Amino acid sequence: MKNTKPKSKKKKILFIILSIVVTLIIAGDWILTVMVYNENFNQRFESYEPLMLYVDDFDGLHRTKYEFSSNGGQKLAGYMYSSGENQRGIVVMAHGFGGGGHNSYMDCVNYFACHGYYVFSYDATGNDESEGEGVGGLPQGVIDLDYAITFVEESGKFPSLPIVLFGHSWGGYSVCSVLTYHPEVKAVIACSGFNASPNLFEAEGKKQVGNGIYLMLPFVKLHERIQYGGYASNTALDGFSKSNAAVMIVHSFDDEVVPAEYGYEIYYEKYKDDSRFSFIPLENKGHNYFNDDTYRNEFNAKFDEWLKTLDYDYNTEENRERFSEDKANYIYQNLDREKWCNSLDLELFEDFVGFYDEHIH
Repeated sequence: MKNTKPKSKKKKILFIILSIVVTLIIAGDWILTVMVYNENFNQRFESYEPLMLYVDDFDGLHRTKYEFSSNGGQKLAGYMYSSGENQRGIVVMAHGFGGGGHNSYMDCVNYFACHGYYVFSYDATGNDESEGEGVGGLPQGVIDLDYAITFVEESGKFPSLPIVLFGHSWGGYSVCSVLTYHPEVKAVIACSGFNASPNLFEAEGKKQVGNGIYLMLPFVKLHERIQYGGYASNTALDGFSKSNAAVMIVHSFDDEVVPAEYGYEIYYEKYKDDSRFSFIPLENKGHNYFNDDTYRNEFNAKFDEWLKTLDYDYNTEENRERFSEDKANYIYQNLDREKWCNSLDLELFEDFVGFYDEHIH
């Protein structure tokens, strides 16, 4: 009879070695994924001062600043905007990702405020005047919005009026997903949004590494789940199913930041025959389509001409600080603030207000 013990022992050793190798590979992929995730999403974002919008840029616009706490005790800066009287409801607005807080949406704020609505807008965690070393991750947007709505409803500082939501990009995802926690919301307008938090990581990752991004997505989901619990797995579709709110979905089909397949197409497939939902498909409008780009294109063309007049290479590290100062001075001296601050697509925003008016009762 042959002795099989040596072979059996070798198999056990081989199995242990393979297990260790696989574990190290998985751990390495997880660590790499978290590093990439944090590099892209766990950053602090500040609005670019030379292009910031101010209350004084808009006739009759007023605001009061408030502070409220989010999930980790971090203080968020929120503002209640108004213009005129006889407001019919409160628009709670969630801003997009990467450009700072709500400042770049103040022309949108002004339009709603001038057309019968209070507007409560805030800087999410890690943005502008709110606390936080970084955003943390995309589910943080849903969390901050959840706390913002609760603050508006329960602080006793605001009138008891119907609440509607407005969000763009990251904010578009947030205003839909948060319906799970606030089914009392009357109506939602989501522009350029996505269904689930990993979608933005996937969309950008496919540009960089192709299908290799799908090896990282399980670790993204696990990382977010550990950080944010149920908020991480909650999707826009979950929010829709938990609410009776009227929903308007707006998306341009040439959007390269959030392709329509991650939001609009998912929602349309499921809800195209549901009277709760209104869909506005756009063409050749890109990711940001709130403004008429006539003046912006004109300004950018003149800026490009100015770049050619510089007597130094503004792309080099040694000239970075100098160029930053020269660029800011150029903008301060040449930007027509009246045109810059008043270029909204009025037809689109008229549709937005009409949608709210129809559903706040």
